[in-house]
Amino acid sequence: MAEITFREALNQAMAEEMERDADVFLMGEEVGYYQGAYKVSQGLMDRFGDQRVIDTPIAELGFAGLGVGAAMMGLRPIIEFMTFNFAILALDQIINNAAKLPYMSGGLLKIPIVFRGAGGAAHQLGAQHSQCLDPWFCNVPGLYVMAPSVPKDAKGMLKTAIRDDNPVVFIESEVAYGYKGDVPEGEYLIPIGVGDVKREGNDVTIIAWSKMIHVALEAANILAEEGIHAEVVDPRTLRPLDEQLLISSVEKTNRCVIVEEGWPYAGVGAEIAHRIYMGAFDALDAPILRVTGEDVPMPYAANLEHAVIPSAQKVAAAAKKVLYV
Repeated sequence: MAEITFREALNQAMAEEMERDADVFLMGEEVGYYQGAYKVSQGLMDRFGDQRVIDTPIAELGFAGLGVGAAMMGLRPIIEFMTFNFAILALDQIINNAAKLPYMSGGLLKIPIVFRGAGGAAHQLGAQHSQCLDPWFCNVPGLYVMAPSVPKDAKGMLKTAIRDDNPVVFIESEVAYGYKGDVPEGEYLIPIGVGDVKREGNDVTIIAWSKMIHVALEAANILAEEGIHAEVVDPRTLRPLDEQLLISSVEKTNRCVIVEEGWPYAGVGAEIAHRIYMGAFDALDAPILRVTGEDVPMPYAANLEHAVIPSAQKVAAAAKKVLYV
């Protein structure tokens, strides 16, 4: 194991896959000469040249479409959006072409493309740059949606995404790039649709993903001080879900709290709650509670932003509520 940052893990994944397969290339805003807005692509242009690390204009619909066309012709593009807020401008290509062309072609076309970049709130970036768009992409048949939380997962999941023949939306937390964690030094892959238990426990299941895993783990530490042992489960892939892992955990603990950074209405957490109610209703000793971002545009003021985003204290309070303590 080596301790590296989240951004370094992503960088390693792309470098290894570009070395392994000459059809893999990176294209997006500031990925080349500037080496990435978040320095995820640092060193890749020097190593692979400007034919495989391609800077684009601020024209998301255009370069997303170029990526889809390249994938149709057998290449394996990694399309980086500086933030997933900008991917809103590329939704026509992502939804109507990348996700649907394999189906509309009767399986003749493969679209091996990864759309990746930063999602969620950072610090005081305002309403237009702090959105969690996970549910938008999860709503679309034909897309895989992945949201890693720690460096080990980021590397193994991105390598898998690059090798897959289907379009993958790969959302990285905007504040996670500096997080450090142990990453295996050898070759490894993390399959699509396989979740992970980040902390074992018997009293309550806390389900979270992306940076909310760190909030959930902090909440678990708070609860442990009161003798409550929370199990923290990370689905890692949001579409398709590792439904059996989630249900198995709830069958063990009999209680569940779901944490997501995004808005509550039609959120990913609502779908997860539905799956658990359908698959483990008889195991539940309390209603499932969801801790989400507040149902408002993200404020700019630091104190208001803090109030909007789920906190460890809110999660711990929800866990105690389902435990009736």
